[in-house]
Amino acid sequence: MVNREFIAQRLLFIDSFLRGLYELSALDRDSFFSDKRNPAAGESFLRRALEAIFDIGRHILAKTGYKEMAGEYKAIAQGLKEIGIIDEELREKLFQMAGYRNRLVHLYNVVSDEELYTVISTSLKDIEDFVSSIKEYLARLK
Repeated sequence: MVNREFIAQRLLFIDSFLRGLYELSALDRDSFFSDKRNPAAGESFLRRALEAIFDIGRHILAKTGYKEMAGEYKAIAQGLKEIGIIDEELREKLFQMAGYRNRLVHLYNVVSDEELYTVISTSLKDIEDFVSSIKEYLARLK
């Protein structure tokens, strides 16, 4: 059985991280780069939001009988699509998020601040779309 409290808690984390990301994305390029803490905060907020996204997906898959899809990040995205929680477009975005999460964690030394600023400035809606899909899924469970 899906643990609603676990999911709700992760959604709150994502909301908190998104608020921080939106504050940073509101900065113009010069302001963003004028304080070296901004890229560090952006990286932390984004990485943590992505971790929470995949924690939610892993939990749902594991608790609904799809444990074989709950291990690897791209498999989580595929599994959520297969059980009807997300659509094909969002599955593709989650594939990209999984790859970017891995870059942030394992190849952090090659992720430039410029690249991070671009991601923060252009891709936050994808996270919002995931949150909406999860909320719709939870509403269907009632």
